[in-house]
Amino acid sequence: MHPSTDPYTYLGFTRNADASITRIPDHIPTTASSNDPANPVLTKDAPINQETKTWARLYLPAATQAAKLPIIVYYHGGGFVLCSAASSMFQKFLSGIALEIPAVIVSVDYRLAPEHRLPAAYDDCAEALRWVMASDDEWLTGHADMSKCYIMGTSSGGNIVYYVWLREAARMKIEGLILHHPFFGGVERSASEMRLVDDAVLPACVADLMWSLALPLGFDRDHEFCNPVKADIVEKVKVLVTGCGGDPLIDRQIEVARMLAENGVNVIQEFSEGGFHGVELFDDSKALVFYELLKNFISNS
Repeated sequence: MHPSTDPYTYLGFTRNADASITRIPDHIPTTASSNDPANPVLTKDAPINQETKTWARLYLPAATQAAKLPIIVYYHGGGFVLCSAASSMFQKFLSGIALEIPAVIVSVDYRLAPEHRLPAAYDDCAEALRWVMASDDEWLTGHADMSKCYIMGTSSGGNIVYYVWLREAARMKIEGLILHHPFFGGVERSASEMRLVDDAVLPACVADLMWSLALPLGFDRDHEFCNPVKADIVEKVKVLVTGCGGDPLIDRQIEVARMLAENGVNVIQEFSEGGFHGVELFDDSKALVFYELLKNFISNS
């Protein structure tokens, strides 16, 4: 991305005179759910909260077995300001996970900033996790093993995983967390952020705009929602943190993994060379490597 590129345009936003935004329609491709039995993975949508208009997309391998499957509650990425549970990139990625693990997946559609600033996404995703645990949906009651529940998120979704866990850990048993290229930051630039300041996928100006639109008004990137290094760890759980050297956020991700480990959390770190932020969503060969990593993490939990 050229440094002169407008970050609003990059995100598909038009900035209005009152500092609000207008979203460009169809900027992010979407895919409809389908429970056609000819598909290897079935999907369907279910409402969670009619007042906040949150919902979830459920994934179920078509060739289900008698034994119940692990369940993964997933929070999509997009810097808290973009995408949905219907975004095509996540549909493809999660279909692969459901098939390869195999697992039942519940992908949560939460409210976006700046219309709904943080902690709205945390509120929605925590509520969705409770909804999953109490749901009488036949896909969940018939095929999901709730004693093997994992929470996973990509980018901002990985950030959400962390904060939902801090909220909900004392209320329910979570088998493990997967922070996939998690989105964290801070006012002072890390070495990787400075090295990749004009990164083609996640340049600093775009990440900064995402945080300015998502954080509570009046706060900067040292707010705990962005920079969690001083957060209290009250419950212990197995955590997988993944990233890659071509991501400007890799130093932040390593720092968070270190903070968790220093607080007694069982952390598995997988940081590969090269790549870019969220590379497994777009590179099938990288996705297959991640699926195997995730499969091993779940089977060894």
